[in-house]
Amino acid sequence: MRLLSPAISSLARSRLWRIDAWKEHPVNAQREVLQDLVTTAQYTEFGRKYNFSNLFTVRDFKNAVPVHEYNDLKPYIERIMAGEQNILWNTPIYWFAKSSGTTSDKSKFIPISDESLVDGHFKASKDVLSMYYQFKPDAELLTGKGLLIGGSHNINPVNKEAQYGDLSAVLFQNSPFWAHWLRTPDISIALMDEWESKIEKIAEATIKENVTSVSGVPTWTLVLFKRILAITGKQTIGEVWPSLELYMHGGVSFTPYKEQFQKIIGKEINYLEMYNASEGFFAAQDVPGSEGMLLFPDHGIFYEFMPVSEYGKNDPQTIGLQEVEMGKNYAPVISTNGGLWRYLLGDTIQFTSLNPFRIKVSGRLKHYMNAFGEEVIVDNADKAIAIASEKTGAIVNDYTAAPVYFSEASNGAHEWLIEFEKEPDNLETFTNELDAALKNINSDYEAKRYKSIALRLPIIHSLKKGTFEEWLRSNGKLGGQHKVPRLSNERKLVEEILQMNTPTFVNK
Repeated sequence: MRLLSPAISSLARSRLWRIDAWKEHPVNAQREVLQDLVTTAQYTEFGRKYNFSNLFTVRDFKNAVPVHEYNDLKPYIERIMAGEQNILWNTPIYWFAKSSGTTSDKSKFIPISDESLVDGHFKASKDVLSMYYQFKPDAELLTGKGLLIGGSHNINPVNKEAQYGDLSAVLFQNSPFWAHWLRTPDISIALMDEWESKIEKIAEATIKENVTSVSGVPTWTLVLFKRILAITGKQTIGEVWPSLELYMHGGVSFTPYKEQFQKIIGKEINYLEMYNASEGFFAAQDVPGSEGMLLFPDHGIFYEFMPVSEYGKNDPQTIGLQEVEMGKNYAPVISTNGGLWRYLLGDTIQFTSLNPFRIKVSGRLKHYMNAFGEEVIVDNADKAIAIASEKTGAIVNDYTAAPVYFSEASNGAHEWLIEFEKEPDNLETFTNELDAALKNINSDYEAKRYKSIALRLPIIHSLKKGTFEEWLRSNGKLGGQHKVPRLSNERKLVEEILQMNTPTFVNK
């Protein structure tokens, strides 16, 4: 391992000049990406339908190709899954990433081409490593192993040649041989189907390894850490893995979890946020701990940005990198080297920097509360939860919220279901602090709360520990890529969880 690591770290550093090139000229990089995508796919069925051979500008492309959601592309994807090729992309599609999305379907199946693996996911991963070494030249990341807490294996055939699994399974199966030497646990454990047994196996297999980095969704990483401490009898993860220096996270906001991680790890390490999904690897922090992730404009994905006010229109308008503004909510629309064309990703993002282009995920197009014109997004909620926790000494494991609509007896409210790791001494104080933080963060919420005319004080339920895990289990969603939706305009999720579990406190 130690003989191999310096060579790999040297190669990682050698990529920096390429990173600097697209970092300094992102708009040019994007133009080249679009030209390559359209030229490559011009003789596919999709390319012929939209006359790719005669599209020479970004404007031509946007005028010719409509914005698509998953259900719009689903008929094409189903044909590829049935064995047809050259439909959306010109090279064979032998892999599909199964993603639990927010469409009307229970699952989405995202086509994965060789190009989307090599020039997308794997290239971005190498760039993340290179940027980390630039940030920390004396890093010893590759003198040990990286612990990956991925999803479940579930590799299933879809036709004689193609297979599907969750993204981590697809990446594991297609990784270069040397990557397996740098990871722990063994692939047979990392991609087990049954999540509770998997946590136990990962804990047992990794406690004696020299783990230098960990990556995974925060909720499940904490579950693993707690199990490791129970097995070893140690007080902190830093005692188990003294060389641990980096935790890489994504999928949900890290804000509500950071205090718990600092406490359970018990030593100073770096935290690095990444924005990758089945559809592509979009961005990552080039400076751990800073606000915003560096957008990757040279990795086989062409980006457009839809102002959220355009969502739902018959002909929604998008803008390019040259026109974006900081602090505004946009929905990314992507065209990829896996055959997704002007595909509405479903997330919302904000730009935190325009030189270079850095972004943060602010929520989901369909995960927000706007029952009364308050427009509360996930980013607002995460920040408010963090502020209320800090002011009351509480630690939050997970939460979800939905509106309580007007009735004859009362006006509206937001109802929050919160699972605390450490409950506040006074739930009423926590409620008031959460309310105050939301007012400070979101002027629309503040206006609706004025004299409680539209919105009264939030209703907060403190749930028993394990409630959200039980809900995930009961819905077949227990695993690394699944998470509890934070916000909704509908009450279905809140009602389901309330029926499952009697809260320990209720503040009305």
